[in-house]
Amino acid sequence: MPVLYDRLLKLKEMFNSKFGSIPKFYVRAPGRVNLIGEHVDYCGYSVLPMAVEQDLLIAVEPVKTCTLQLANTNPLYPDFSTSATTIQIDKTKPLWHNYFLCGLKGIQEHFGLSNLTGMNCLVDGNIPPSSGLSSSSALVCCAGLVTLTVLGMNLSKVELAEICAKSERYIGTEGGGMDQSISFLAEEGTAKLIEFSPLRATNVNLPSGAVFVIANSCVEMNKAATSHFNIRVMECRLAAKLLAKYKSLQWDKVLQLEEVQAKLGISLEEMLLVTEDALHPEPYSPEEICRCLGITLEELRTQILSPNTHDVLIFKLYQRAKHVYSEAARVLQFKKICEEAPENTVQLLGELMNQSHMSCRDMYECSCPELDQLVDICRKFGAEGSRLTGAGWGGCTVSIVAVDNLTSFLANVHKAYYQRIDGSLAPEKHSLFATKPGGGALVFLEA
Repeated sequence: MPVLYDRLLKLKEMFNSKFGSIPKFYVRAPGRVNLIGEHVDYCGYSVLPMAVEQDLLIAVEPVKTCTLQLANTNPLYPDFSTSATTIQIDKTKPLWHNYFLCGLKGIQEHFGLSNLTGMNCLVDGNIPPSSGLSSSSALVCCAGLVTLTVLGMNLSKVELAEICAKSERYIGTEGGGMDQSISFLAEEGTAKLIEFSPLRATNVNLPSGAVFVIANSCVEMNKAATSHFNIRVMECRLAAKLLAKYKSLQWDKVLQLEEVQAKLGISLEEMLLVTEDALHPEPYSPEEICRCLGITLEELRTQILSPNTHDVLIFKLYQRAKHVYSEAARVLQFKKICEEAPENTVQLLGELMNQSHMSCRDMYECSCPELDQLVDICRKFGAEGSRLTGAGWGGCTVSIVAVDNLTSFLANVHKAYYQRIDGSLAPEKHSLFATKPGGGALVFLEA
């Protein structure tokens, strides 16, 4: 906490020099690392993340005018000012301030408010951006909590998480809710199994003989700036509909792969067998999907696909469903191993993480050469398991490493990946650190 207190004091000084006044309160929201369960939350399945110690802080002063002024301690992110009464979010440009506006608009709409008070806000963060550690969702959550506090309203952490998950979609990302949930529901010292519909979080105690190490590939990927992420969401939605049709369910009401399993009342392992029978490994064209479902191309575009996936020509439904059902099973196995704590816990968890990376790479195709190389290096130098974490296509890996091996592991990975002969990785982007489960979002009244 002393480090956080120092940051708050520094933020107070910077706020004063920027706005000529003192903040009334501060809000903190953490980043997160997902230990296992990639790309399954928006399919209705549980995930197993923990909050990291890196976070976002916002210093806030409500003002009498209707102007919202946003500033950032990082000069890469320019100041932004707008009227608090007309919030416009431009989906075509995932600029930093739009994530703040998402959180603000979510709270505004939840309470049905037409007018919001103005405020001055200064944002400070130490989560590496576009790294898969959820810096953007932390900003949405921070903004939601800022707005709630300014209004003097109360909501539970679960309600806040659900509102922020929904409101991040204003930026065009069809996410599932893991990032916002762990940001609010995290507790120091424990990972969480997060389940959806209804949203709930259960403590998962991690093995004491191991640590989780995050390594940044230094390839940036902004979910809202690329179509990769939303295409995967639609492929899963289409796979769910084709599986439902194959099993004579009311497919037009089905949106998530989990719904198909729930309606059939069978295990994840059995769902993998149904997938083998119902879907073919060759990619589907929009025309073939229409034939399978008995709909027109126009109906596919307007009733099923999101606007930013209208022009996609191929959909890999078999591969995406196989990943989701197998990954959902790995999440439950991971939790079970942590609970039972056999002697070889670390090795077993590592195997699940390795399987997860393989599935992300081969079936979900959300890895990239740098992530694969980094995972290989981490395993070579003693990680029991290593995988990409976050959406993928760049960002970070997470590895499980025996405590006794940590010092040599960090030194060797640093040398093998970051100290490249061609010096192609800028030193300030290096991010290699062991992390412990951190706490969730908070409001501070004094600094």
